Amino acid sequence: MKLHLLLIGNKFIYNSSLREYVIRKIEQKTDFIGSITFFKESDNSLFLYLEKELHQANKHIIVTTKQHFSTIGKLICTVTSDNQILKDDMLIPSNSSVFENKSYLLEYKDSITNVLHVDEMEEFPQILLNFEDSKATLHLFEEDRESAVAMLTPIAQMYDVKLDIVSLVDGWLRVDIRSKKYGNISKFIASAKQLLPKKIIAASNVVSYIIDRLSAYNKKIAFAESCTGGLLTYYFTKNNGSSKILEGSLVTYSNTLKENWLGVNAATIEKYGAVSSEVVQEMSEGAMNVSSADYSISISGVAGEGGGTEHKPVGTVFVGVRSKNEHKEIRLNLNGDRNYIQHQSVLFAIKMLLLMDKEMFL
Repeated sequence: MKLHLLLIGNKFIYNSSLREYVIRKIEQKTDFIGSITFFKESDNSLFLYLEKELHQANKHIIVTTKQHFSTIGKLICTVTSDNQILKDDMLIPSNSSVFENKSYLLEYKDSITNVLHVDEMEEFPQILLNFEDSKATLHLFEEDRESAVAMLTPIAQMYDVKLDIVSLVDGWLRVDIRSKKYGNISKFIASAKQLLPKKIIAASNVVSYIIDRLSAYNKKIAFAESCTGGLLTYYFTKNNGSSKILEGSLVTYSNTLKENWLGVNAATIEKYGAVSSEVVQEMSEGAMNVSSADYSISISGVAGEGGGTEHKPVGTVFVGVRSKNEHKEIRLNLNGDRNYIQHQSVLFAIKMLLLMDKEMFL
């Protein structure tokens, strides 16, 4: 059964942080939302949409506001020939099978619907919809998708699991695994790791995994960012535990701050330009020097939309990664708009960190 998410209320359209919070909470229960549909409170087509949806064999999560919670209940009752009753200070359809504070579950014909009310600055209600399949995620490095499919499909068939394999950036594949039995997933992951040693991380969130590994070994990391403007830092600080491992980050857009904060040599910038492997090498060294970090990552590039040159067009990004023992840098030629180039740069930087110290991370 597909999961359809309905967001009903103007605030879910215009309040992007609330909308992303709702979607994030639901994705913690299931990685796959089949579709997301938005409705304003005044949209007269909502009733016809609900009538159609509730007569189909799908799972639905309907999220609305406290103000419109009972109104949505009335529409559902009209579709299902039911009445609303008062339960725990909530007006909900009488045929609701399960209910908790701000949330109820309704089974109608072949559809299952969970209705919740969510408002800003309030605790998220319990999601009552049950997702039968067990799931897990692993990340595979240094393999292309075609090769990964050829190697992992026979193992998936052996343990009766289903795979979805997508590329995040070159050399980094996300593999989502589903099965009716979690034991089958565990056996699949163990076999995959045996087949592809030092290439697999079995975790849904790679950055959280990095944080856990660094924390376990009492290691620290620092960042020096230019074109990504703190995005790499946000990838880490949005996760719990980042304060244990992150020394800090310096966002140095200007050459003056690259020189004064990170100790980048003015002659290096003059000779090679701020967007160069030589500069990111000195940026990563500077980040290590001004901190007590064991690892550092530096990024400098041309994210766009303008500012590129013939030799360094928009999408040219240099990433440097350093440990106590070695340093590596790479030149990337990325495509996309400014935001996508920034996100790709961060993903490549994370991948480089993982691959530079396989003993630590893989």
